[in-house]
Amino acid sequence: MLANTKQMLAKAHLHNYAVGHFNINNMEIMQGIVQAAQNLKSPVILATSEGAIAYAGINFLYNLAVTASKLSKVPIALHLDHGKDMKVIKRCVALGYSSVMIDASSEEFAKNIRLTRQVVQLAHRKGVSVEAELGTIGGKEDLVRSERMVYTDPSKAKEFVDRTDCDFLAVAIGTSHGAYKFSGRAQLKIGLLKQIKDKTNVPLVLHGASGVPPKIVHLAQKYGAELPGIKGVPDSQIRLAIKNGINKINTDTDLRIAFDAGVRKVIREHPQELDPRHILGPARELIRKVAEQRIKLFGSVNKA
Repeated sequence: MLANTKQMLAKAHLHNYAVGHFNINNMEIMQGIVQAAQNLKSPVILATSEGAIAYAGINFLYNLAVTASKLSKVPIALHLDHGKDMKVIKRCVALGYSSVMIDASSEEFAKNIRLTRQVVQLAHRKGVSVEAELGTIGGKEDLVRSERMVYTDPSKAKEFVDRTDCDFLAVAIGTSHGAYKFSGRAQLKIGLLKQIKDKTNVPLVLHGASGVPPKIVHLAQKYGAELPGIKGVPDSQIRLAIKNGINKINTDTDLRIAFDAGVRKVIREHPQELDPRHILGPARELIRKVAEQRIKLFGSVNKA
């Protein structure tokens, strides 16, 4: 049975750690993530974007997650990431997702509240928890794109949470979607984060927080990937963010690079290989290693 995301994050909020949210697109990615969570006895959130649903099909992804939750001894939640299409959000709620995100962050404040409240009322009737977003982070990933960054206003965050009754809130404090996050030194606005946490006192979510580990990037580049100027959020900044109120951290880019590196290596070193199990197996193993590193960083080891 899928875990309750709200309860999972309430525990993280109480004990000051973060739960990893990892985006899935296929079976191998999911298996690598779940194996990492089991190895470290950590709760985990599997997430599907609208792009992943369009690619793999909502029923396939949902049943992969349900199967993993039945076979695993750690709590596994299933979450809709960056829900913008109300039809997709409604399907996820009806199907039995643990939680959904309504991303109306690009709308005016009043409309963001109205749309978020609409989803909250729909989802809560089914026992599904809701993530909302206030402020926008830059960059592009999957179907999400923003040309500019708008930091979350602490006073508006309190009003937003009070009026929408959302269960957790994604905030903009300096991260960015995608692999090319920063042109200079990465520096999150921790002081702003403290203010938001004090005002809202709910679990907070950090999007655009992949670390882009140099070893995995180097491996991908060694076997043909072209990733000039790629840069992620340093571990030191992630630790500060968790210390000051972040309880859910999204990771997607790191998984993509790991999967890419694993596949490239096999194809380059074994050009005669035709068996997809032999091609995708090493990628799954790299996904596991990256997910374990992230889980350790987030402080959720032995929190299952």
